[in-house]
Amino acid sequence: MLHLQGVRYLGSTEREFPFSLPLLQELKELEFSAPITMFVGENGSGKSTILEGIAALVQLPSIGGKPLRQDDSLRHAHRLARSLRPVWQKKVQRGFFLRAEDFFGFVRSLEAMRRELRQEMEDSRRSAQERGASDYAVQQSAAAWAGQLAGLRERYGEDLDAASHGESFLNLLSSRLVPQGLYLIDEPEAAISPMRQLALIALFLDAVREMECQFIVATHSPILLACPGAELWHFSSAGIEPREYDDLEHIRFTRDFLKNKEAFLRYL
Repeated sequence: MLHLQGVRYLGSTEREFPFSLPLLQELKELEFSAPITMFVGENGSGKSTILEGIAALVQLPSIGGKPLRQDDSLRHAHRLARSLRPVWQKKVQRGFFLRAEDFFGFVRSLEAMRRELRQEMEDSRRSAQERGASDYAVQQSAAAWAGQLAGLRERYGEDLDAASHGESFLNLLSSRLVPQGLYLIDEPEAAISPMRQLALIALFLDAVREMECQFIVATHSPILLACPGAELWHFSSAGIEPREYDDLEHIRFTRDFLKNKEAFLRYL
């Protein structure tokens, strides 16, 4: 199901980044026609910038990093968002924005939270024992902290940091998906192996089919770009245009390299 049908660009008199991006000179509107949309293009083409601008526009919460309005690295996204207008089929306020780089910060902050809860639980138990409380009272004094730890364990697993990055990333995504949510994800392949990328495709498809979710993903991954039914938008200095999978430069280059890698490596 489509929730966000498109994004209109109103133009701007500003000339510094992000308004200096060549693709913005011709952009009028991005129209989404599938519940899974992939942005693809070279670094610097503007795909992540547009994704961040959309996240700021629809005010999605950020996972792992600071709240969007407090994140200095996203100041340009808020400036761009002021020149964008959403086209909703059904306005939603559930979902999130996630950059792979923020995932690792989220894992660290979650483990720090667990350590603090364990320490507070132990301090509470010790304090009750020093007061001569009964065994029942000692257990009750630690119950609140134990409950919070159990909640984290149920939602994210026993230890995100101890699992592989790919497993942890997929656990995080699946634990935070809710029905009819809008999810913007920037370069998830940075956190997961090729095999896990197939699992991520399955997660996308299941969430679309069973929960009516919508995904917009910026990626370089030939595997993620092959997601069945996904709409592919190619970003370049010439603008943004829909492309078929086999017509993408990323795909042609990857195939040529795998067919004859020696030809590409010979002169390095």
